[in-house]
Amino acid sequence: MPLLEICCYSLACAVTAQEAGADRIELCSAVNEGGLTPSAGVLKGARAQLTLPVHPIVRPRGGDFCYRADEFATMLDDIAFIRELGFAGLVTGVLNEDGEVDMARMRKIMRAADGMAVTFHRAFDMCASPLKALEELTDLGVARILTSGQQATAEKGISLITELKRQSRAPIIMAGAGVRLSNLDLFLAQGIDELHSSAGIHIASPMRYRNTGVSMSSDASADEYARYQVDGNAVAAMKAAMLSAQ
Repeated sequence: MPLLEICCYSLACAVTAQEAGADRIELCSAVNEGGLTPSAGVLKGARAQLTLPVHPIVRPRGGDFCYRADEFATMLDDIAFIRELGFAGLVTGVLNEDGEVDMARMRKIMRAADGMAVTFHRAFDMCASPLKALEELTDLGVARILTSGQQATAEKGISLITELKRQSRAPIIMAGAGVRLSNLDLFLAQGIDELHSSAGIHIASPMRYRNTGVSMSSDASADEYARYQVDGNAVAAMKAAMLSAQ
């Protein structure tokens, strides 16, 4: 059966996604960074309030996926905490300076996450040789690979996604980046039966007083008074479309 994973950047978004019929949640923080490790409080809240599978992301900062020793040590500590809390899986990825899967560090991650389903995230889309990376991640025992087919959107990368699906001996190939109701059929028709979407919208902050001359963001163009949330109606519509396509 096709499975819909929703990327959520807050506990409130995760609750909305669950109520709307999502099958699994990737739990993150920092939407403008593309997803960073959630705080301890959010992780504990997720275990208390959510019943469907939740896979937190383990990513200590934005930018590339080649980490300093201290950053990697933090990742291992975060994985230990996430495992201790009882999450079923996690989402992470590490590359070396040459854009290859960092096998030594990924082996340490797989040991630290023993018993959990590990998704290798879109660091895959930044690697130099996707087919080589697929073989390496298969050997590591990674459960799934989240990919846009090394393109800006999964729709543009459908040819590589389909090729990865055809060649994969074990990891599930999950399409993500720009996946929405209007293009679900494209992926389902190619047998891509796990799809990843943010299904997000921006809403206005409830603040009445606004000091628009000061920004708390490194991006001066960012709207401090817009908030990101999951659109429950979009999630429900996507899941209904996936079920009707069976």
